[in-house]
Amino acid sequence: MKRFSCDELVELVTAFLENDLDESTRSRFEEHLVGCEGCEHYLSQFRTTVDALGTLRVETPGAPRHEGLPGDEGLSRATRDRLMSAFRDRRTA
Repeated sequence: MKRFSCDELVELVTAFLENDLDESTRSRFEEHLVGCEGCEHYLSQFRTTVDALGTLRVETPGAPRHEGLPGDEGLSRATRDRLMSAFRDRRTA
């Protein structure tokens, strides 16, 4: 069975987290993680980012606001786009 490279793992990390890999691919993904501290760290950082961004809603222009409700501060679409762009740029650096 061919082992994953780090680049291949990075390309599949979202599918892995969404449980969208077939059994063989998931097994190869997990096998790579066991032997690669860098990819294990990358997956941990990716999970942290997803968890943080997952708790922030995107503010839609014209949408009603509910003053005083937790989480109503939201992110503007431009801010969210800048964050996602920075994440993608970091990944390719």
